[in-house]
Formats: sequence, C-alpha cells, structure tokens
Amino acid sequence: MAAARLILASGSKARADMLRGAGLAFDIVPADIDEQKLLHEMLQQNKKPETIAVALSRAKAQHVAQQNRNDYVIGADQVLWFGDRIYSKAKTVAEARRNLQDFRGKTHRLISAACVACGNEILWEGAAHADMMMRKFDDAFLDGYIAQAGDAPLKTVGGYELESAGKMLFEKVEGDYFTVLGLPLMPLLEFLKGLGHGG
Repeated sequence: MAAARLILASGSKARADMLRGAGLAFDIVPADIDEQKLLHEMLQQNKKPETIAVALSRAKAQHVAQQNRNDYVIGADQVLWFGDRIYSKAKTVAEARRNLQDFRGKTHRLISAACVACGNEILWEGAAHADMMMRKFDDAFLDGYIAQAGDAPLKTVGGYELESAGKMLFEKVEGDYFTVLGLPLMPLLEFLKGLGHGG
C-alpha cells in the first residue's frame, strides 16, 4: 500500500530545500493562520518560548490537515528569544536594522519546532534550539550587510540567513545547523521514515 501524501504547511524555501535534500517528495500548502494573534495570546499566558514554537507548528499542521485529512502534514515554526522577549519578523528594513543593533555583541536563541498531523491526530512534534553569538560590529558594517542581504532582513525572524550573507554577522553558533535553518530535521526525518517517507 502506498504511503499517504506528504505536505509541508510552510512556504519557507529553506525548509523545503532541507526536506528535498533528504530525498523526500512532498507538496507545499502554506498554512493560512493568524500567527500574530496566536503568539500574542500565548505571550499573555506567559508561555515559554519552546512551548510557543511547538504550539505554532501544531496550529499550522492542524490547519492544513483539516483540509487534507488523509495526508501527513508537517507544520513548522521558529521563534527568536532574546532579552526575555520573542522577536517576530521585522516589517521594515529600519526595524530589522534596529533588531540587529540589539543583537550585536550578544547571544540570542533560535528555537525551531515541527509537528506532523493527519486528520485530527497529532502524530509527532519536537523542537530544538541553537544559540547564536553575534559579532561586535559597527553601523557601517551593518549597513554593508543589509545592502548585500537582499530580502533576508524581512524574510527571516532574525533578519539574516546563515546559509548566505548572514554568516558574516556571527562569531559562534552553538547548536544544530538545521535548527538555525528552521527545522529539528534529524528527529523529524527519523519519524517520517517510520511512516514510509524517506530512506
């Protein structure tokens, strides 16, 4: 019997590239949920950052699974934790620049979570984190980075892509590389293998 279809409930190119690189075949159906509303509610309840990341990934997986009830749906989310605050994607380049000024010379944490759902059932969920130690750099260096970075300052929660120009910002990274890119990839692949997806 053929394995059920696999769906990624995320429009992230980095996540899709990771899964394709692992040999998986899947469709992409980005989840249409109000992330900011859910995030605000959880922050009001003083939820921990990892709990928030997992809950957001679960909400995305469940949303798409309700519309594709016989398929396996992967939801994913990433949160950035710094100075007792969760940062969201910047809405303007000026906001991204201010965030990067806050981060420089200090360490922030990226938490990536994923969830696999089928119909009404949550089959698996997990999270991992990476600690990102940013270099001390001046504003001229920062402006040079922003000029090189393309749309990364507005496309990613931290304002950088480690797989491209973003690596120039960092002194040290502690944690799994795939976590930085947006997935707890190894445990997710191990679970998907048990469902008949992957080698």
